[in-house]
Amino acid sequence: MHPILNRIRLTGIIPVVKLEDAGDAVPLARALVSGGLPAAEITFRTFVASEAIRRITFELPEMLIGAGTVLTCEQVTQAVNAGAQFIVSPGTNPRVVRRCQELGVPVLPGVVTPTEIEAALELGLDVLKFFPAEPSGGLPMIESLAAPYPGVRFMPTGGINASNAGTYLASPKVLACGGSWMVKDTLIRAGRFDQIEQLSRKAADIVIGLSRRE
Repeated sequence: MHPILNRIRLTGIIPVVKLEDAGDAVPLARALVSGGLPAAEITFRTFVASEAIRRITFELPEMLIGAGTVLTCEQVTQAVNAGAQFIVSPGTNPRVVRRCQELGVPVLPGVVTPTEIEAALELGLDVLKFFPAEPSGGLPMIESLAAPYPGVRFMPTGGINASNAGTYLASPKVLACGGSWMVKDTLIRAGRFDQIEQLSRKAADIVIGLSRRE
């Protein structure tokens, strides 16, 4: 397994962040680190994504930072130049995947059907985003899909929260979970980084609790 994918596995829960103001990037990152979640997927849903990634990777190089909602090859280049260590896409775009491979950065494209899984396998990938997770059947759907593809593992995102993350993570088919409940837009805009730290600590405790049972 690629070292970055292994770091994602060990982190367990990857906060999925949408930032409207790049000035919030470092305070948010510090809150996540203090809360025990030294990772984030910064989504390209806003124009400040690459600048936010750049600021975090400069100020907190120990953090695992990825770029999410990456739809084009140009965004892949922007994200990697800013310091992104992995790329996440909502779907499986072969051009985006190949660009990531050219740059040597791990990519987790989104899938929700066997056809999409096979398309990703054809591209040499076996760790995939399952999105949107809860609306698409959740963990039962993941385990059903995984049955014909024993080498594939998933990072479900979409509807993951504090109440169901542990159930997902307990499955051997799940590498990690992506979630935004600890980094809600309203908390970021209000500057409630103390609350983000508290929610992050509770999320990290879910992962710690599972590791203790192993």
